[in-house]
Amino acid sequence: MSVEEYVVATLVVVMAVIAGQLVAGRLRAPGAVVLVLLGMALGAVPWMHSLSIPPEVILLVFLPPLIYNAAFFSSPKDMREQLRPIVVMAVGMTLATAFGLAGIVYLLIPSVGWPAAIALGAAVAPTDAVAASAILRRVGTPRRVLTVLEGESLINDGVALTLFTLAVTAMSHPLTPEEGLVELVRVVAGGLLYGAVVALAVSWSRSRMSDPSLQLMVVLVTPFAAYVPAEMAGLSGVLAAVVAGIYLGTRGDGLLPPRVRASGRTIWSTLVGLLESMLFVILGLQLDAVVTAVREHFALLDLVWVALATTVAAVALRMGLTLAVFPLRRLEASDLRERVVIGWSGMRGAISLAIALSLPATLGGDPFTDRGGLIFVAGVVVLGTLVGQGMTLPPLLRRLGMTDERVRQREFLRADERMGCAALDRVDELLREGEVDERTAESLRGVYTRRLGRVRALLEDGDGSARERVDGGRAVHAQITQARRDALLTMYREGEIDHEVFQEMSRELDIRDPGTGPH
Repeated sequence: MSVEEYVVATLVVVMAVIAGQLVAGRLRAPGAVVLVLLGMALGAVPWMHSLSIPPEVILLVFLPPLIYNAAFFSSPKDMREQLRPIVVMAVGMTLATAFGLAGIVYLLIPSVGWPAAIALGAAVAPTDAVAASAILRRVGTPRRVLTVLEGESLINDGVALTLFTLAVTAMSHPLTPEEGLVELVRVVAGGLLYGAVVALAVSWSRSRMSDPSLQLMVVLVTPFAAYVPAEMAGLSGVLAAVVAGIYLGTRGDGLLPPRVRASGRTIWSTLVGLLESMLFVILGLQLDAVVTAVREHFALLDLVWVALATTVAAVALRMGLTLAVFPLRRLEASDLRERVVIGWSGMRGAISLAIALSLPATLGGDPFTDRGGLIFVAGVVVLGTLVGQGMTLPPLLRRLGMTDERVRQREFLRADERMGCAALDRVDELLREGEVDERTAESLRGVYTRRLGRVRALLEDGDGSARERVDGGRAVHAQITQARRDALLTMYREGEIDHEVFQEMSRELDIRDPGTGPH
């Protein structure tokens, strides 16, 4: 395909993502399934059917921002408190799952060989906590369960991709155990060291930038600066991106001004959501070619059986290992419910899909004929766990009595109350220091006292009346804000202000409008 055709194909995939998310929202259907179906429909178009995406593109374009995003928004403090179970699950359980699934695949399809089977096991071993966390947060699951799942998901990506890289290397150049161990140490240590260097360099440079545009550029390029050179040097790009993400994520508030942080979060969340969705459309696009290749080398029904067996084994292995060997010093042994939830929250997601799609098309110059079959199996595991476990997780939580939707809301309210008290204390300090006059201080006190009163009313709300009053006030505030916007637009249309003033005042309204919030 020409460059122009690739550009058009990318635009079509993006439009499919937008349409798929709209359809999934309307039908309340799993977004991943809708996106894969749309990708399959696009694959029926002749010129889209010929679209071929090199595996290197998946690794170098999709993986860096996805991995960096998970690391950046992680909580090292919470992870340290649950370090033992996180490490055991992220390393021990991931390796056990990878080799266990590899054994099943090799047992059912001996012709693929051990290295390829291990590569597939490594691809589908890591869990994706995004879907599970969204559900668990919404229903108010205990914080430590979320911390374990998110911490595990962050580390197991690096473990799985390192094992995947070694397995792919062994597919072309067989490694002895000693060579494999030396290579593992080099890849891991080099990735960690390089990631630390990138994090320090980016931190130093960002702290000396005053231009918001430059700061956002650095934010967007950092995951690629951490991942791509590391991979080119034969090191672990995943671990480099994780180290950079965690370090910069804990220092982001001090390095960027509030307005840049707000814009960066919006841009970053949009980019990550788009890339994750595009992967599912790409899977649908490649399914037809995969099935065609599969039919040449495998009996389709046999491969479907292998895929289903691998999916069931992936779920059963995680649940069994979680219940049997999960370390109990940090999670109470008596609360079996938490371990059941952790075991059932092992959905696979975009990372597994990206790793599977990055399997090499050739080995030693010859076509890798088993690639299509392995991608097919990985796709079934990802979709099967996302749909099967994702749709049954909320009923399971309700059945176990682990739902309290007010828990997270009250956490927001307590934080808001503490911030309001700090604001009032600071106003008094400024008045004593002569930084503000009595009139200004009284005005500021009124603003924060009213907000604090609403927050405390919600905290003490028993019959829902305070919530109704706050919702009513929020509706009134929305009407007032809209009136301000209308007045600004009228002035612009009548030529009383120029475009630059209009844009700047609109941004001020967007930033300062407190009419919405998580609680």
